[in-house]
Amino acid sequence: MSNANNIKVGIIGMGPVGMTLAVQLRKAGCDVAVCIRNEVKYNKIKSEGIILENVIESKTKFTHLYRSISEMAELDLDYLFFALKSYQTSEAVDEAEILNSQKLTVVSAQNGIDVEDFLTASFGESKTLRMVVNYAGNISSPNTVRVSFFNPPNYIGSIDDSKMEHAEIIAELLNNVGLATKSVDSFELLRRSWEKTILNASLSPLCGVGRLTMGEAMADADTVELIEQIINEGIDVAEKEKIRFQDNFLRHCLRYLKKGGDHFPSLAGDLINNRQTEIDYFNGKIVEYGKKHYVRTTLNLAFTNTVKAMTNKNIIAKIPGVAGDFNKRIVQKGMVDKNRAPIYYKGHECFLGIDLGSAYTKFSVIDEKGYPIFRYQLQTLSKDRHAMQNILRAINAEFDIKYSCATGYGRKVFLQADVSKTEINCAVAGVSKYFPGEKNIIDIGGEDIKIIRCDKENHIGNFYMNDKCSAGTGSFLTEIAERAEIGISEMSSLAEHSAYDKELNSFCTVFAKTEIMKWIMDGMSIQDISRGIYISIVNKVAKMRLDPGIPTLMIGGVIAHHPYLKTLLNTKFNKEIEIVDAPQYVVSLGASLIAQKYYNKKTSTDSIINEESAVS
Repeated sequence: MSNANNIKVGIIGMGPVGMTLAVQLRKAGCDVAVCIRNEVKYNKIKSEGIILENVIESKTKFTHLYRSISEMAELDLDYLFFALKSYQTSEAVDEAEILNSQKLTVVSAQNGIDVEDFLTASFGESKTLRMVVNYAGNISSPNTVRVSFFNPPNYIGSIDDSKMEHAEIIAELLNNVGLATKSVDSFELLRRSWEKTILNASLSPLCGVGRLTMGEAMADADTVELIEQIINEGIDVAEKEKIRFQDNFLRHCLRYLKKGGDHFPSLAGDLINNRQTEIDYFNGKIVEYGKKHYVRTTLNLAFTNTVKAMTNKNIIAKIPGVAGDFNKRIVQKGMVDKNRAPIYYKGHECFLGIDLGSAYTKFSVIDEKGYPIFRYQLQTLSKDRHAMQNILRAINAEFDIKYSCATGYGRKVFLQADVSKTEINCAVAGVSKYFPGEKNIIDIGGEDIKIIRCDKENHIGNFYMNDKCSAGTGSFLTEIAERAEIGISEMSSLAEHSAYDKELNSFCTVFAKTEIMKWIMDGMSIQDISRGIYISIVNKVAKMRLDPGIPTLMIGGVIAHHPYLKTLLNTKFNKEIEIVDAPQYVVSLGASLIAQKYYNKKTSTDSIINEESAVS
């Protein structure tokens, strides 16, 4: 075998398969380069490396990280692995053609039947290997894979048997680090590809439609009977393709599937999260080859069409108007100017900010002039698991979003934004849009209180946060009001009619609830209780530093729904405190402004590069 240290490997696709391969090949001694388009994932892997947990335990850092495939050209790769979804492959192959060289061998580490055709069309059969992967995992954070199971071995082979020595090299590399992989000829490779696809087709769509893990599906006798019938349809079609399985193949499949445990198959995860699926290369291929040989594939056809019908992409394509109307209702509800239709902004560059707060997720869209044109919010822990994706889909359908920025507590696990920033940076950007210069910003959120000090250039001079306890925050307010049976929407107006000047003695939510009960039993009016709760929050804010002599502005969801807090704070600090317009959306507005700034910087840089290229 060649010296592993001299082998240069590139990996496209940073899902569970790609991240695991990257780690194992790096452990084997290869010089591994990874392409990571998502900025959050890129920064996380750059700073912390890739972490594998559970079945495989490892933490590995990488020297070569790239944001685009074409940047890998400087390495002169020996092997290029495609660990992408089938529907992402065509575009990636087009970009990867610049990497083609006499020594390059490409490897399809993908699930499905005929997926290697994307690679052979551009690189040729003689330069293409196919890998059948028998491990699986889920992404638990941007740089972490929880490897759910590994049913060894993996299989790898040359599409036309002309590069068997390369398949043997990769197999040996992976075997040396415990990821058992067997080199096989093209006929055995084809059989193993069909075998894995039949396994995927038997359970993946069922888990997606039924929202079941593999373990849950295999624990039900009726479901297992359905799985057996789907497998048998696949076997019948494969036999017409001259692919023969062992006599106990059905039992082998069921044994394999039972090892899946608490794991959502990739296709099921995509379906559950309203993403495009690979159904056309799983059950869809069995149906396609079944039609070729006049073999009935009733269950595979049913699941293929069901999965397609459950994705918004197919709803839009096959039921004109339904999804489009749904998108329009969402966008119309969130339009800042109700008299201006979204179509007015067609052709305008728009930018999206998403503030993933502990209680609510807020969305803001601005036009190219930085003016807010759309605002929307939903509960972060909504019972509708598709709500977030539905809103994002509606926004992208109605506005030409050029760049997006995520912020808030959930920004690190939200991988769909182009960039992410802290809520402090976004709060300053949002407030400074309308109030430039020196200022204090008071942000009372769902789980914390922040006071931010800005200098004349709108930079963060300093900031202060309450302690880890949620006392005085939105969640505290909600729980205490609920115990007192006071409606959040009426609490502010109730407090206005009280002159009560005592606060809660305890900021611990548990003890505060007990104290509220004593107030109620003592016969205190709900007006006095409301004001007493507000005084507690005001005194909590007053313990934090607020610089005198400069404007003070308030933002956040709490002040949006409890404006009487401003009156009490004015008295407490003996100054006029202003509430920024639409205070609960200020942070998401700031995120959209930061997205615009990054986009303008990116396009400006690209323009300079293009001009320099033209001159040279």
